[in-house]
Amino acid sequence: MEDAGVYKLTDELAIIQTVDFFTPIVDDPFTFGQIAAANSLSDVYAMGGKPLTAMNIVCFPIQTMDVSILKEILLGGLEKMREADVVLVGGHSVDDQELKYGLSVTGTIHLQKVLRKENAKPGDRLILTKPLGTGIINTAIKAEMASREAAEMVAKSMAILNRKASEIMQEIGANACTDITGFGLLGHASEMIENTDIGMVIYAEAVPVFPEAEELVAIGMIPGGLYRNRDFRKDFVEFKSDVGQFRRDILFDPQTSGGLLISVPADKAQNMLDRLHQAEVAKAAIIGEVVANPKGKIIVEAI
Repeated sequence: MEDAGVYKLTDELAIIQTVDFFTPIVDDPFTFGQIAAANSLSDVYAMGGKPLTAMNIVCFPIQTMDVSILKEILLGGLEKMREADVVLVGGHSVDDQELKYGLSVTGTIHLQKVLRKENAKPGDRLILTKPLGTGIINTAIKAEMASREAAEMVAKSMAILNRKASEIMQEIGANACTDITGFGLLGHASEMIENTDIGMVIYAEAVPVFPEAEELVAIGMIPGGLYRNRDFRKDFVEFKSDVGQFRRDILFDPQTSGGLLISVPADKAQNMLDRLHQAEVAKAAIIGEVVANPKGKIIVEAI
């Protein structure tokens, strides 16, 4: 959510503006377009907003790549915009040696209902709505080491909008939220406690992960971003001795179009989890809690 901005229009209404785009992570251009659009829309959903309009942002090597590929990418993105009830209002394109695609998204939200990542409260429960492991499995896909089943499962998850989860957390009432993307779960969780008077406890074994991720880590399919995330946020995190190496790794795995990390009052947590499951956010799980002490630290325990 680094690129999201909230701008007051009236005492009750604000607009949210975001920009996000990246390079292909799957071979199928239509699927890539879906994932890129879902990833871009996620910034608005993470703040509890409703995306309304979008503009395509495209960098395309027109001299070396067939324009039919671009057509499929844009069609994939358009499908997700339609699913989100978002209107495409234009776009920008650049002739570039490296293919990139994403969206600039504008949404709206009631000014009193903006969910910011730094507003978690002691006693809150933490709910994660999608499994971890997209970085690991995408690394294995590039090395042709992932199974077809794993590749399809990850692609499907990355293309799922965070719309249902966002709507449910607004209806039930959450205190804070962020989407889990390139900094990994612990990287984005660190942003939620940085410069605050709270800490977190994460139960590593409760965190949902994609099948095959552990086996792929064991054979060295670890993205470089995982190491960078760990080095950047290591001072915020303390692992208990009962947490295995795989769980330590995957909590820093850089995600693409990951789920929401929602901080919700304890008395609402089970209701929210039940509602998420009923809405087919099937892998959502309570993975930890917000604590008053230690301040500015994330303690990771096995269970």
